[in-house]
Amino acid sequence: MELFHFSEEPDIEVFRPRQAPAFPELPPVVFALDRERSPHYYFPRDCPRVIYWKNERTTRQDELAFLSHSAAGKVVAVENGWLDRIRQTKLYRYAFPAAGFRMLDGSAGYYVSTDVVKPLRVEPVGDLLALLLVERVELRFTPSLHPLRDRVIASTLDFSIIRFRNAAKP
Repeated sequence: MELFHFSEEPDIEVFRPRQAPAFPELPPVVFALDRERSPHYYFPRDCPRVIYWKNERTTRQDELAFLSHSAAGKVVAVENGWLDRIRQTKLYRYAFPAAGFRMLDGSAGYYVSTDVVKPLRVEPVGDLLALLLVERVELRFTPSLHPLRDRVIASTLDFSIIRFRNAAKP
């Protein structure tokens, strides 16, 4: 199995463990993702997004409220103001060997390593919007993520909320 890291930098030769501001309880680590959660990162690094999907604990009420109007199994919401940056961003996918990583969060698909990691390869991701279209996700644009984030957190859905500190103020 391989794990992945996404970056706007095309030439990282080694990944050194760093302190993660979102996880102050962790020692310095290198983050990686599994294949299933990779579409969560087909965005500019600082782009705020709310991602949600059904799990075995999701109530019928939440499934109807959040997912009944979609054929996709996962919804990714971003703010309208990020569309041009999404179109213009050049993103690179780094592949890592899974050895040396441990799962940190099964829902978000986060894996961490306290070791220096040398990527197996790096490749350009290409057109981010086109790539999202071939995934089983629904991409939504909204003026503000705040109301959605609050409802998703209060729901029984699985979710990942990324770079929310960059969301437009309500």
